[in-house]
Amino acid sequence: MKYIIAIDQSTQATKAVLFDEKGRFVGRADLKHQQIITEHGWVSHDLTEIYENTLQSVRDVVDKTGIDAASIAAVGISNQRETTALWDKLGNPLAHAVVWQCARAKEITERFQEEKEMVREKTGLSLSPYYPASKMAWLLTHLRPKEPFCLGTMDSWLIYKLTDGLSFYTDYSNASRTQLFNLHTLCWDQELCQLFGIPMTSLPEVMDSNACFGYTDFGGFLNKKIPIHGVMGDSHSALFGQKCHCKGMAKATYGTGSSIMMNIGSTFAASHAGLATSLAWGIDGKVEFVLEGNIHYAGAVISWLQNDLKLISSAKEAEELAAISNPEDSTVLVPAFTGLSAPYWKEDAKAVLWGMSRTTGRAEIAKAALDSIAFQVMDVLNAMERDSACSLKELCVDGGPAKNSRLMQFQSDIARQTLRASRQEELSAIGVAYLAGMAAGISKEEEIFGQIEYDIYTPAMDSQTRIRRVNQWNEALSKI
Repeated sequence: MKYIIAIDQSTQATKAVLFDEKGRFVGRADLKHQQIITEHGWVSHDLTEIYENTLQSVRDVVDKTGIDAASIAAVGISNQRETTALWDKLGNPLAHAVVWQCARAKEITERFQEEKEMVREKTGLSLSPYYPASKMAWLLTHLRPKEPFCLGTMDSWLIYKLTDGLSFYTDYSNASRTQLFNLHTLCWDQELCQLFGIPMTSLPEVMDSNACFGYTDFGGFLNKKIPIHGVMGDSHSALFGQKCHCKGMAKATYGTGSSIMMNIGSTFAASHAGLATSLAWGIDGKVEFVLEGNIHYAGAVISWLQNDLKLISSAKEAEELAAISNPEDSTVLVPAFTGLSAPYWKEDAKAVLWGMSRTTGRAEIAKAALDSIAFQVMDVLNAMERDSACSLKELCVDGGPAKNSRLMQFQSDIARQTLRASRQEELSAIGVAYLAGMAAGISKEEEIFGQIEYDIYTPAMDSQTRIRRVNQWNEALSKI
C-alpha cells in the first residue's frame, strides 16, 4: 500500500494528513503556531516556526499511524492563501509573514484609488490590503531588502524550504489571489508589478496545480525524496475535494467565516454583483475559473452566542434551541459586527437584531443567529447565478457548522438547492492529496472520490413561508 501526505497549512495550525492510495483517510497530526499581534493590530506568523511544524507534523502522523515511512509516495500542499512571505535566496526569512487578516498595507492601497478599476479588470479582485500585492509592497517599503530575494505566499515558502531552495514555484490558484496576476494573459502582470513596486524576478514561477513542484525528504526524515505533486489554496482545494469539477457546481465551507465558490468553467467572467473572480486551478495545461464570495460571520456567530452573550454553552445547544423556537417569530439577526462583506460590501455597517416581540427569547435569538449564516450564503449564491448566467447545479458544503442538521436543512430550504454535506472535515487536505495521488499515478479518480461520504438535504419549505422569511431578512438588511 502506498500513501500520500497532505500538508494543510492554515491560519491557526499546520496539519499533516495521511491518505492511502485508494483515498481513504488514515490519520492526522497538527501543530498550532503563534499568532503574533502587535498593539497596532498587525497580525504576523513566524515562518521558521511554520516550516519546523511542517516537518514535525509529518513525523508525528507517521509515528501515530505506524505506517512504513518508505511507503509515502507523494505530497500535496494546501495553504492559507493571502498570507505573504519574504525571504532570501538561502531560505532565511527576512520578516515575519504578513497574515491575510492584517490590514497594515491599507496605506499602500489608498495611494492607488485611480488605478482600482484597472486592477480589478486585470485580476478579478477589488483593490484591497487583504491581497498580497500591497502586503509585498509594504514589506519592501519598510524593510528595503537587498536583491535577490523571494516574495510569495505560504505554498511558495514551504516548497522552497522543503526542496532546499531548488524549487521556487506557486500554482495558478494561489497566483490568482495575489492581485499581481493577470487572469487574461495568465502571467504576472508588468504594469501591476510596477504599480506596487514588486520586482518580477522576486516572484515564483507559476505552475499547473498538479505539476511536479520538486522533491523533498522532509529534512532527512525519509530515506528518499518524493514528489510534491499537488498545490492549491485551501478554498480551491476544498472545491476540488468536493468534486466541483464542472461549470455550475459550487461549495460553501463553513468555518469562522464562510468561503463560497462556484466553478464557472474555462472562460473568465467579471463580477458585477460584489464577488471576486479567481482561478480554481490549472490541471494538465487547462485552467478553470471561479466566482468567490467570503462572509465574515458563519461559525463566529455561534461563538458570539456562546462567548459574548453567554446564551448557549455549546454549538450543539444552538441547534437544540433553534429546533424548539417559535416558527412564527420574526426576529432576524444581521451579523455585521465588522461590517458586511460579499455581496453587500458595507464596511461601516453595524449589526442589527430586528423584529423582536415580547415573546422573543433565547431560542428565537439562537434561531436568528443560525439563520443569518444561511441567508448570507443565499445572497452570495444568488449573486453568483447573476454573474455567471448559470443556474447552480448543486451546493456542496463542509466545515464544522455543516454538521448542524437544522442549519443545513434551512440552508437547503432558503437557497432552494440540494445540499451535499461532507461527513469528512479534511476537504482542503483531501483536495491536494487526491490531486497529488492522481498526478503521481498511484490513485484512480473514480476510486478515491468514492471514499467521501455525504448527508443529503433537499428543499422542504413551502414557497409562501420561504418568501416571508426572505422578505424579513431583506427588511432587516435595509435597516443598516
